[in-house]
Amino acid sequence: MRTYQAFALPPGRRPRYPQEAECSCRGCSFDDVRHARDVLDEVLRQLPSRARAELVRRMASLDAGYLRRTLPDPFAGQRQWRPDLWWRRRLAGRWEGS
Repeated sequence: MRTYQAFALPPGRRPRYPQEAECSCRGCSFDDVRHARDVLDEVLRQLPSRARAELVRRMASLDAGYLRRTLPDPFAGQRQWRPDLWWRRRLAGRWEGS
């Protein structure tokens, strides 16, 4: 949640670009904010309805910030392994901060 929040709600107005993790180990995989959002989506599916509703409310502003600060990728269907997930259909860069 912290990784997603830090990416989705930073100060400023410039576009942000999700980055692939430089290392494929379990801990470093969270360097890719899209993976963090994947995990949050899985958590949502596993939670009981009351807890799920609370988390959905908390994530609504984060999702809006993510959409506002990222740009659509017109070729996401060809590039992404999960183009059905809206957060994976956004333009990405190579390294964080580029």
